[in-house]
Amino acid sequence: MFPCLLGCCDGGDGPDAGLAGGGQGAAVPDRKPRRSVLTLVLETGSDKEASVAPNIPNTARNNLSNKQQRQRYVTKVGKCQVNLGRIQEKKRFLSDIFTTIVDLKYRWFLFVFMMCYITTWLVFGVIYFFDVWVRDDVSHIGDPEWKACIENVDSFLSALLFSVESQRTIGYGSRMVTANCVEGVILLMIQSIIGSMIDALMVGCMFVKISRPKKRAQTLIFSKQCVISHRDEKLCLMFRIGDLRDSHMVDAKIRAKLIKSRQTKEGEFIPLEQSELNLGYDTGEDRLFLVEPQIICHVINDHSPFWDMSAESLKREQFEIIVILEGIVEATGMTCQARTSYVEDEILWGYRFEPCMSLEKGAFRVDYSRFEKTFEVQTPVVSAKEMYEMREMEHQDRSTLSLYWDHMLQPCVSTELLEDLPGEGPSEDVLPLD
Repeated sequence: MFPCLLGCCDGGDGPDAGLAGGGQGAAVPDRKPRRSVLTLVLETGSDKEASVAPNIPNTARNNLSNKQQRQRYVTKVGKCQVNLGRIQEKKRFLSDIFTTIVDLKYRWFLFVFMMCYITTWLVFGVIYFFDVWVRDDVSHIGDPEWKACIENVDSFLSALLFSVESQRTIGYGSRMVTANCVEGVILLMIQSIIGSMIDALMVGCMFVKISRPKKRAQTLIFSKQCVISHRDEKLCLMFRIGDLRDSHMVDAKIRAKLIKSRQTKEGEFIPLEQSELNLGYDTGEDRLFLVEPQIICHVINDHSPFWDMSAESLKREQFEIIVILEGIVEATGMTCQARTSYVEDEILWGYRFEPCMSLEKGAFRVDYSRFEKTFEVQTPVVSAKEMYEMREMEHQDRSTLSLYWDHMLQPCVSTELLEDLPGEGPSEDVLPLD
């Protein structure tokens, strides 16, 4: 079951290089597909011409050949697709009854809310009616000489009304407990205490449930797709986030997890292994001042799980990126969390997000209609590791060539220095340096 969810694939490619072919980006829907060429030469004794990757349009990414649809770990709206079953110790939920009630859905919460009051009214109504029935107060209604425990209670319905009036402190005046019986006074005290406890619990649960920042997360939006392109000469995975409200999130923090299956060297299969994606934790870039939409960047370096992944191997991989945005709601001071996920089909190689901010009348304007739009840029389709190796090889070749020219020019420089000495000229005994 688990291998079908998030399979583990070996996506190693050869050192081919090229440009990510463009498809129809979200930014320019009418753009026709075009092919771009970038020739990377590897000097390892013989020149190798890099191959050119075919175009990868967006529509093709959604219909990859022989790729099965699988279950998400987290949906796009942030709901975790995990069902807990066969829990043996369910009494643990009762030990934390407050959280259990708050976590209920609204229909069940309202049902519990009503049943708490209705149950206590019925229970004490039965007790009151049993008391007046045992004392034979029912048969002496209207007798001025009879000392009744509860006046004007002659049926179960009247006892139920007395229970409701007592617990809700309505007090119509027609039914009341007298000082003729101790049990009636004790029952009234017990019901008053239990009613106050139910009021405190239910009102507290209702307040917490209504004021929970769960709905605040619906105004925190994520881009539907990730993009991979160069930023500051580094291959980066990027996505965009935004806040639709004018009241801002305080101390907003962003983090991301990679969910992927793998098999250990000992043969153990780990179905849903979680690994951290660095979004700037070491530099503080993961702490956001979320006033305008921001592009979150993950640099693909040797510590990144995408270090060996190329544009071609990306189509064969199966993984899921979980993005978690946390912050404090400015209005209530409560912590809010918004989540989303990206699978491999939702990552566009060789694209960037279009800017969505402009300056108007002395203020910045955000155009959320451009929030999802992307455009194509030239990006090699090889992995970040292969690009790093190519640059290192090119740097070594340049260093070797520089040393060679320094060695060749050294005799000429030595001769010129001797000629510049006063009274000295080039001597026949001075031999050029080899």
